[in-house]
Amino acid sequence: MTRSFLIAAWFVTLPAPHQDPDPVAARARGRSDAPVTVYEMSDFQCPYCRAFALGTLPLLEREYVQTGKVRFVYINLPLPDVHKNATAAAEAALCAARQQRFWPMHDWLFGHQGEWAPLASPRSYFLALSDSLGLGRDAFARCVTSGATAASVRADAERAHRAGATATPSFYIEGALLEGAAPVEVFRAVLDSIYQSKTAP
Repeated sequence: MTRSFLIAAWFVTLPAPHQDPDPVAARARGRSDAPVTVYEMSDFQCPYCRAFALGTLPLLEREYVQTGKVRFVYINLPLPDVHKNATAAAEAALCAARQQRFWPMHDWLFGHQGEWAPLASPRSYFLALSDSLGLGRDAFARCVTSGATAASVRADAERAHRAGATATPSFYIEGALLEGAAPVEVFRAVLDSIYQSKTAP
């Protein structure tokens, strides 16, 4: 079984949206029928993931996602042995995803990484975000404090590991693995090549 089949099989066999409390669609950007799909396996406390999220991703979104060429999907791969608060951040992000607010939470977590990463326990800090991120306060608090998304975060990480990802950020792009926060020029070369091959007459 190839790595590309493993990652594809995961998404093909996901439950229907009404059955899945943490739908992947809530953490995807771009058209579902885009010719190219990129899966980013990332850790919210990883400084290299932060560099990608704040520097490279906005360029890729403007050039590829908004133009309908690429669908971009975020997959949680926290590395708690290195980043002690990464799992809590991933759980909070999936709580936000349940209210269709994953991307505002994603942007906030990376933008304020230096504030929550050193905390002994960041959950109370995350709970204070509900109003500023447009979240239903009570539902978000229940989700975060109960650990309701912990199993989904573990499932993300386990599937990412089975697919071969061991470091963050890692990217699956139509079956090929790209590791590290590569410069935008590398992503452009890869995405342009794959897009042209998939849309050629």
